[in-house]
Amino acid sequence: MSEAQEGTEEPREIELKLECDGPDLTALSTHPQLKDVAATEPKLLRTRYYDTPDRALREEGLTLRIRSTEGRHIQTVKAGAGQIGLFDRAEWESDVPGDAPEPSAWAGTAAEPVLEKAGAPLEPLFTSVIMRRVHSVEFGDSQIAVTLDDGRIETASGDALLCELELELERGRVADLFAFAQTLTETVPLRLGVLSKSARGFAALDREVPSPAKAEAIALDPEDDAGTVFRTVARACLRHLRINETAFLQGPRDPSALHQMRVALRRLRSALSLFAPLFENDPKAAALGDEIKRVTEPFGHARNLDVFIHDTLPVLAKHNPDHPGIAEIGRGADEAREHAYAAVQQILTSPQWRGLLLDIAGWVEAGPWSEQDAARQDGRHFAAGILDKARRRVKKRGKGLRHLDAHTRHRARISAKKLRYGAEFFAGLFPKSKAQKRQKAFGDALSDLQDHLGALNDIETARTLPLDIAREDGPAMPEVDEKRVKDLLDKAADARTDLLDVKPFWH
Repeated sequence: MSEAQEGTEEPREIELKLECDGPDLTALSTHPQLKDVAATEPKLLRTRYYDTPDRALREEGLTLRIRSTEGRHIQTVKAGAGQIGLFDRAEWESDVPGDAPEPSAWAGTAAEPVLEKAGAPLEPLFTSVIMRRVHSVEFGDSQIAVTLDDGRIETASGDALLCELELELERGRVADLFAFAQTLTETVPLRLGVLSKSARGFAALDREVPSPAKAEAIALDPEDDAGTVFRTVARACLRHLRINETAFLQGPRDPSALHQMRVALRRLRSALSLFAPLFENDPKAAALGDEIKRVTEPFGHARNLDVFIHDTLPVLAKHNPDHPGIAEIGRGADEAREHAYAAVQQILTSPQWRGLLLDIAGWVEAGPWSEQDAARQDGRHFAAGILDKARRRVKKRGKGLRHLDAHTRHRARISAKKLRYGAEFFAGLFPKSKAQKRQKAFGDALSDLQDHLGALNDIETARTLPLDIAREDGPAMPEVDEKRVKDLLDKAADARTDLLDVKPFWH
């Protein structure tokens, strides 16, 4: 039993899921660390997934499946969709006579009350057909079950290919799972898995294509300690990032996917900053934050060009209708954006990027910080202290907002952004109705402040972008509408006043 499994009251699996393409799976089978896995005779697994017509199980984060192999049928209920890469879920398994759901086998599981309330029969939704190789390897102080899956998911709407590597901790340390994965990804392009097989099945069934997604609400328990809160927040940020990374790489070139990737990265870096008291004896937190900033700098340039093309340039054109160079500046911006997007694409397909995400995920799950006493302090008390400090910073840096220079306004904007992310991160720790009402008022005022400061920042960014997108002998940049700047400053100052008038929801 692994360290993460000790003390639990229900059976759990701790599994690191990694995604790859078919040729990469073939290359994995020749990897020196996996030679015994490759020599293992593959088994055919057919797994049928069930739910009610209105998908009551999925609504509650549950799956029910029956896996058939070598004449044996195993019915499994799993609770929780898992997080980024590391899937740590409660599961209940029972042998059943055939591939039809057996009620006695889900009795006493998390599915029982859901199905009783639903009062509807289960129906088959989709089936995975997989050739699987499994073999245990020793790595570090741990024993890890390595699974290579190659197959497809069959649905009434069409099939989807499925190629995965799963590393399940049978004995030892979670850190070894990630260290082992790093040794593999050095030679084979593996990505942190973000979707379970059931989630992939539903996507294929519903004909969903990878699309940009906003950050999901973070589920916290008011009894969580500070370390658990950070780990949950960081996992959510990584999941948000990976979902939009896939949308950017596999879908049509959508500026929203790039924007959401940047939001996920900002949220992650903000989490590293807000939770800094947990990492006083773990310098890797600061190193990771610096590396994220360095590697993803081209993301910001590409996003700035998106904003300039879609938001800023039309406003400039409206207020400068006779300016002769608007069209040429627009063409220059389009060309610069093509180059910027190519740079982003190059980063996302590089081994360094995949290794960085694995490094971050491994540190989140099993970094030295998690062994410190600070990680075990009360989560609500910790959150209140962090939010108090962030609120004071906004109050101080936003003083006299109407008269601040652009650089000082930018610092105020960053402070507001961190406070907003912190308020979103910690909201689940304060679930009472009075706190929730205050959360909405607080969030609305903070959102207004951030939006107005963001618009001002976009205007300042636009002043320098033409240096990159226009020829030296090209047209000059049209004048910024100073009346609009003043209007935004007034609105930002009013939003700051409204924010400070709202009683903090964490008290």
